Amino acid sequence: MERILYVPLDTAALAMGADAVADAFRAEAARRGLDLRIVRNGSRGLHWLEPLVEVATPAGRIAYGPVAPEDVLSILDAAWTDGAAHPLRHGPTEDIPFLKKQERLTFARVGLIDPLSIPDYEAHGGFAGLAKALDMAPEAIVDAVTGSGLRGRGGAAFPTGVKWRTVLQTPAAQKYIVCNADEGDSGTFSDRMLMEGDPCALIEGMAIAGLAVGATRGYIYVRSEYPQAERVLAGALRAAREAGWLGDDIQGSGRAFDIELRRGAGAYICGEETSLLESLEGRRGLVRAKPPLPAVRGLFGCPTVINNVISLATVPFILARGAQAYRDFGMGRSRGTLPFQLAGNIRHGGLVEKAFGLTLRELLFDFGGGSASGRPLKAIQVGGPLGAYLPESQWDTPLDYEAFLAISAMLGHGGVVAFDDTADMAALAEYAMEFCAIESCGKCTPCRIGSVRGTEVIRAIREGRDRETRAELLRDLCDTMMAGSLCALGGMTPYPVLSALRHFPEDFGLAAEPALHTA
Repeated sequence: MERILYVPLDTAALAMGADAVADAFRAEAARRGLDLRIVRNGSRGLHWLEPLVEVATPAGRIAYGPVAPEDVLSILDAAWTDGAAHPLRHGPTEDIPFLKKQERLTFARVGLIDPLSIPDYEAHGGFAGLAKALDMAPEAIVDAVTGSGLRGRGGAAFPTGVKWRTVLQTPAAQKYIVCNADEGDSGTFSDRMLMEGDPCALIEGMAIAGLAVGATRGYIYVRSEYPQAERVLAGALRAAREAGWLGDDIQGSGRAFDIELRRGAGAYICGEETSLLESLEGRRGLVRAKPPLPAVRGLFGCPTVINNVISLATVPFILARGAQAYRDFGMGRSRGTLPFQLAGNIRHGGLVEKAFGLTLRELLFDFGGGSASGRPLKAIQVGGPLGAYLPESQWDTPLDYEAFLAISAMLGHGGVVAFDDTADMAALAEYAMEFCAIESCGKCTPCRIGSVRGTEVIRAIREGRDRETRAELLRDLCDTMMAGSLCALGGMTPYPVLSALRHFPEDFGLAAEPALHTA
């Protein structure tokens, strides 16, 4: 009797020894003469349980984790008795509370399928959206994406349909689809998990985008630090071409679209869309002035759709299930779901896909389980290294783009990094400025020089040199950076600095700011 065992190929699982675990299962099964098939799936996103091994049984998949090679013998015994009791057993995977409470739309297949199997992808609804799009007019595809309310998941939250419509309506002999897979924010990993666990969702989304705007070529710009994602994507692209979902004649429709994989240049600034285009064209990653927008004059001077991985991988759901099905999730102008990534000093780190509207407190405690250290949480940075540090008083703010803007914060790419009460917020503010100084492309003065001066000013404040005067100087400098920088690197570095200064003045040796009173 054949048994199927799932062992993740995700980078996080590999870092915890998943390859050694898979090898141990193969060796022991061969020694026992057992008919065992091992499927290397994506991660379910329960990172504290990696490697999370799943056993297929008549009652569904049973989860065990974290599994080490020395656990293999006893887990094989359990596997051949339909997932019997074991110290590492967590029961049916879908019933684990961390997973059961989620609303997985974009990540519905991640961890469920073999990421390199086209038949497996199709059996779980894959390519249904592209099949529909092949029978639709470009305007109808754009209308569906617009009607869904999908906004860019890379951080800017710009309406995806508006961007696509601009490219559609811009005449050109050649247009491009570019996927920004240069996921460089600290505490973010949803792009990587999607590319490693369900790469065909990204491929399908890019092909739909191509049909929508009249583009026949696409590029995936994947960060150089993601070698496993690059390997999985390369295999998935080959498989999609062989199955007729990419190429000069997609499924005999006469429509053409193909994708080229490009490795990133290793610079944080290349996550900014115009710097990315410069890098794709073979030059140093420098920010371009706007206008013109990339949608009008982008890659090689042609109209270009640039979206991040999650934005594009969400499109197949919208086409397959309809714009309203996606719009039914979320709140206000923030429709659908966002894959939140829990990292830092958190007990249960991992990926949580939820509809907009839950609070940060719910995310931290209902899913994250509080701090890993057992100490009280002090500050939460949401939105990567350019995101604000949020004190406990703001943790009941709904996770919604506009709600976060109202408190001078941003959701960004959905990264959530937790710090307990031992964190020195002045040191973290200095790090934010120093990060900007190191990663600046150097094209504009406010970012290039302002970040260096900012680092010096914060260091002086921490050393106790004329703190109050320098704090005012720091605020003025941040105003200049926000108003004068060409891109979000210089324009948003003040967010973590000012939020640390505002909410944690004692860490700078400063008195608390007076409370604002309204009539």
